[in-house]
Amino acid sequence: MNRQAQAAVLFLTGGAILHTGLTDLYLRYVKAGLRPLLLAAGVVLIATAVATIWYERRGAGSQTSEGKGQGRELEGKDQRNELEGDGEANGLEAGGPEEHEPERQEGHARTHTHAHREPRISWLLVLPLLALILVAPPALGSYSAMRTGTALQEQPWGFADLPAGDPVRLSLVDYAGRAAYDDGRSLRDRDIKVTGFLALDRDGTPYLVRMALSCCAADAQPVKIGLTGRIPPVLQPDAWLEVTGTYTTKQTKDPVNDGIIPFLDVTRVVPVKAPRDTYDESWNG
Repeated sequence: MNRQAQAAVLFLTGGAILHTGLTDLYLRYVKAGLRPLLLAAGVVLIATAVATIWYERRGAGSQTSEGKGQGRELEGKDQRNELEGDGEANGLEAGGPEEHEPERQEGHARTHTHAHREPRISWLLVLPLLALILVAPPALGSYSAMRTGTALQEQPWGFADLPAGDPVRLSLVDYAGRAAYDDGRSLRDRDIKVTGFLALDRDGTPYLVRMALSCCAADAQPVKIGLTGRIPPVLQPDAWLEVTGTYTTKQTKDPVNDGIIPFLDVTRVVPVKAPRDTYDESWNG
């Protein structure tokens, strides 16, 4: 791939990153706090592409000027060679035509080398960029959640006091941490409202899940709470639900990594629209 093609790929990569960072598409890949770094990376790649094209054209212009000067020198040499006589011009003197054969072969080799073009298959590198722009991947859902161990494996440092009034809205990660590691002391006799997407295990047990990020989607892990009580008869995996319920001491072990999965005793379930950012960034594990 020549320099111009490299610059084109750099430019398209930077443009794709900027497009991702300027829209909500970036939330499918990284935490919201990394947006400035993502935009900066896109700007740097585009600037690098522009600089590459500028230097390439500048170098081509200087080579053209040198080529014109060498052409004038060669023209003067040809005129001098014509004045040296027919014998030397015909190769009968100074070693004959065989002596100049290596030079002609070397010149032919250089011409043959410059005639080669870069393989066009290298442009296939652009396809992933087009896919990034045109095809937005879905956020991780129930399939990944039920095949990955819960992120709830270490006890948090502490828990803040809950606000007054019921129901109290908590993040799913906050409820799971309090239920698993605080014995539900701050949750007892309170109506709790949490939001997440639905996942079902092989036995049909329903779980409410949020995917927790440390950095990006590649390290996402689920935080799960089991649902018991007044559960709707028809459950659709990956459906987003707002669940109201109360704390229960019921717990189970995640079959993937033996992490704790607390339960919530459900009193009300309402289908809701998926949030703008489907990942839960309150997790700091």
